[in-house]
Amino acid sequence: MADARVAPSTLRGILHVPPSKSHTLRAILFASLARGTSRIDNYLPSPDTTSMIEAMRLLGANIEILPKTLLIHGLGGPPKIAEDVIQCGNSGQVLRFVGALAGLIPHHTIITGDASIRRNRPVNPLLEGLKQWGAVAYSARGDGFAPIIIKGPFTQKKATIQGEDSQPVSGLLIAAAFAPHPLELHVVNPGEKPWIDLTLHWFKKLNIPFQAQNHTHYRMEGNAKLEAFDYTVPGDFSTAAFPIAAALITRSELTLENIDRSDVQGDKAIIPLLEKMGARFSINDRTLKVHAPTKLRGIKVDINDFVDALPILAVIGCFAEGTMELTGAATARSKESDRIACIAKELKKMGGDIEEKPDGLLIRSSPLRGAILESHRDHRLGLALSVAALGAEDESTIQGIECAAKTYPNFIEDFCAIGAKFS
Repeated sequence: MADARVAPSTLRGILHVPPSKSHTLRAILFASLARGTSRIDNYLPSPDTTSMIEAMRLLGANIEILPKTLLIHGLGGPPKIAEDVIQCGNSGQVLRFVGALAGLIPHHTIITGDASIRRNRPVNPLLEGLKQWGAVAYSARGDGFAPIIIKGPFTQKKATIQGEDSQPVSGLLIAAAFAPHPLELHVVNPGEKPWIDLTLHWFKKLNIPFQAQNHTHYRMEGNAKLEAFDYTVPGDFSTAAFPIAAALITRSELTLENIDRSDVQGDKAIIPLLEKMGARFSINDRTLKVHAPTKLRGIKVDINDFVDALPILAVIGCFAEGTMELTGAATARSKESDRIACIAKELKKMGGDIEEKPDGLLIRSSPLRGAILESHRDHRLGLALSVAALGAEDESTIQGIECAAKTYPNFIEDFCAIGAKFS
């Protein structure tokens, strides 16, 4: 594993926000099922992108990788029989989305991934939905995790699943779009709703017919026929949260480019949240300027709609006056790591006054000091702890920083260019 030493820093300059991972992966998947050649520009070159490309290649798509462009020669319909076991790496989206697509194939598909996928990313909601639609779907070890084995086709028309995690819901809806007959999905306790809306946005963009009611009832008409499309991936609001936070806690001025406030990403909600805490921004067409705040105030907030922001909001809470309470984040325990437990553990090493709750965190204002920190092989923890170190007293070491490449491949280079002291 690679380590990074981080010293307290003051930042200044312009930073280009990396492309959206969620849009990149959806673009690859839909283009692979479209008829003709699609062009995806400004894609995110990350390990998850590689996993989605390899998965769709195994299912029959022809994908050319250029420096900043993907040319995808699609199947013009449902996926083919997989040529091999599908390795989804560390990607929960590949696991759930491609796992759902496997229900369209009348032969066995095997999908597995890294240790986090096999131990911390549950698939029972996905498997239950597939089984209720008539497919064979089970966890090879019977523990509710990958490896999973799936065999179509869909012979039934209705399914009901738990919806706290959005990815199984999105995956099943995508698969249902290409089913040979209409399918209905009932979702109990829907959560992470903006990420479902992101999938529905793609349906609208590609003229895929659907009916949706209150994030609990869906009807997909099936037999979707997609034509090739050109698409430029916008900047990732989930990733933008880290340089924004870095500027706020170091009381620095910073300008971010490649920000599209009109995009449907749920994590853009972090901007009005930070404004409530006292942050000041100037926002133009595709530029966001972070002004050095006089002070930040801790608040109580339900972050279910942007739960991936939990680690970096925990960091910001340490630098805010008073107490910050994050709730509605129970699904954060089943991401690349148990993010609630892991960020609490690491910030406590730095002197953070932080209390773990079943669905969130309670963070009290607390100056941070340098420490040896572990990323837990989770990109959002590695990035959040690096930001915390920029505002701490003395130098910190982040162990396993290479995990940041999942969403921010040039993280250290970009931050060094705006004044961050990394080595």
